[in-house]
Amino acid sequence: MKDRALPGPAAGGWGACSVSDDLASAVDRDYGETLWEPSVAVKERAVLTSYARWLADHGGPATRDYPELWRWSVSDLAGFWSSVWDFFGVLGERGSGPVLAGEMPGTEWFAGSTVNYARNALHLAASHPDRAALIFSSETGRHGTLSYGELRRQVARVQAGLAALGVGLGDRVAGYLTNSPEALIAMLATTSLGAIWTSCSPDFGARSVIDRFAQISPTVMFAMDGYVYGGRQFDRRAAVAAIAAELPGLKAAVMVDYLGTGPDGGGLPVPVLDWAAFGTRDGAAAEPQFAEVPFSHPLWVLYSSGTTGLPKPIVHSHGGIVLEHLKALSMHQDLTSADTFFWYTTTGWMMWNYLVGGLLVGATVVAHDGSATYPDGSALWRLVAETGVTYAGTGAPYLLSCMKEGLRPAKQHDLSALRGIGSTGSPLTPEGFRWVYREVGTGSSDLILGSFSGGTDLCTGFVGPCPLLPVRAGVISGPCLGAKVEAFDPAGTPLIGEVGELVLTRPMPSMPVGFWNDPGGERYRASYFADYPGVWRHGDWIMVLPDGGCIIYGRSDATLNRGGVRMGTSEFYRVIEAMPEIVDSLVVDTGKLGQDGRLILYVVPAAGQQVDDALTSRVRSLLRTELSPRHVPDEIHQVPGIPRTLSGKKLEVPVRKILLGTPVAEAADPAALANPEVLAHFAPGGAR
Repeated sequence: MKDRALPGPAAGGWGACSVSDDLASAVDRDYGETLWEPSVAVKERAVLTSYARWLADHGGPATRDYPELWRWSVSDLAGFWSSVWDFFGVLGERGSGPVLAGEMPGTEWFAGSTVNYARNALHLAASHPDRAALIFSSETGRHGTLSYGELRRQVARVQAGLAALGVGLGDRVAGYLTNSPEALIAMLATTSLGAIWTSCSPDFGARSVIDRFAQISPTVMFAMDGYVYGGRQFDRRAAVAAIAAELPGLKAAVMVDYLGTGPDGGGLPVPVLDWAAFGTRDGAAAEPQFAEVPFSHPLWVLYSSGTTGLPKPIVHSHGGIVLEHLKALSMHQDLTSADTFFWYTTTGWMMWNYLVGGLLVGATVVAHDGSATYPDGSALWRLVAETGVTYAGTGAPYLLSCMKEGLRPAKQHDLSALRGIGSTGSPLTPEGFRWVYREVGTGSSDLILGSFSGGTDLCTGFVGPCPLLPVRAGVISGPCLGAKVEAFDPAGTPLIGEVGELVLTRPMPSMPVGFWNDPGGERYRASYFADYPGVWRHGDWIMVLPDGGCIIYGRSDATLNRGGVRMGTSEFYRVIEAMPEIVDSLVVDTGKLGQDGRLILYVVPAAGQQVDDALTSRVRSLLRTELSPRHVPDEIHQVPGIPRTLSGKKLEVPVRKILLGTPVAEAADPAALANPEVLAHFAPGGAR
């Protein structure tokens, strides 16, 4: 079995690229400052450099720089994705059919090929069984390491337990689990059988989980008796029982005794099995077996936020995810088997699926279960230092909160192993970029900050970092390989240097194979292809700069339109939340097509602060000075909190609906919100 630790590139200068820093005509003065440039050593060791040379040696183009390589990757999709399979030595059978056939939304990839995600994720166990696969930690005090060999044996055990329950090709298996070894093992055991995995974090309420799991009718559910967050224990046995009662096809529940309450599950309506003994009496082999499934066979089901209706059950494929995560993690985040990879996430966010993809490149994955700020704001930085993380990822709000708190991670912790920081979830401001280089990296370090933007829909980022290009404040390096990202105006005309709809004009293999229970594909097409036929509309505002760099401006369904000028919500948040008096904010435009509305800003003041006339005046003055007179809100209100999804994203659209007359109870599903109690404060006349 081939080890995916990639050799270092041969001597040479591939990767040089001329990137203009003159952004004044496109964006404001805060964007575009060069904060880091790759050294010769960084370029030489980059996986991307190895790939480019390999490509030229194997009949592909001899490209001079990243932009030229990207242009080839989106013009010759078949050649590019075929080369990804071959370069990484994907384990599977290449069929005789074409690499791709048809156009979006009906593209078929690698017809006749077979592959298995779990087999590829565990490939290193054969050649390096003692290498660490997983480092785990928890607020409960649980911590430890699983080697690739031990992980493979645990997967074989749980696979035997699932097989004994009759789980096989196409069956669904659900996990109500924390970011823990149990979640990783259960997912790999499920997918090794060709069954379909899905998961929610235990901090999801029962109704929210039922809305998701009930759509796909799981056969088996793995669940924990509770979880710990912020120093508190939360017993979830009643929630597990409520969920199981709403899943008529459920045959059994496998309970993890996480809090020490015992494995009985608290009176579930199905047989309850103990995780610790699961599979041990079912003839478990030392090695798992892998069902080789068609390239497009369903791998897992992820869900949209579900704030205004049932969450969309998004189905991804074995082959699409294997190829996409190998490409993204290796070529853009520059990960190899020498790396220790961490992303702060839960099992209810696509970044968990992306994190465990680190196994595909043979990296050591770090899973943390708990609050990012317990017992203090440095919790994640301590974890990074203690575990020797080389690439650490988190949401942009966490980095900004560290900046606001005045943390200095590089001075407080030994981050000498760290060479990469990932940021996603929302746009990272230019100030956030500068803080990372000032307080996490140093001017002489090779630390690369990789801001990604993508989504659950494709389970990846399609604009992101490139280890061969400079890092500039507030600017994402550009579209990823194989991702034909463009900005469109309403008529479908591509824009350069102007804000437009983020679209994909060529297919990617990790695009969903469809939605569950959508056999005709109507819901799928309506979600992404209704506005521009044959073109994927993602739902974000983006500016593509003349040199290929990208700036994300927030969700396009939360459009702000003042005097005919469209504005992104992220512009407001960058300015407002830099104020020490304010900890959070949300901006909404109540205008309709052909009718002006009011621009309303809601703010959550810092402890001991009030939104009085003086603070309101400072807010207005700052927005006028830093942005423009158009950005000055008509109203500013104090609220106790900003409504967010369970994965932490702000909810401008439901608030806008409330302001336009939709009852609070109908504007958003409370079960899909992390803090539904705050919505009432946004109703006209609501408590403020």
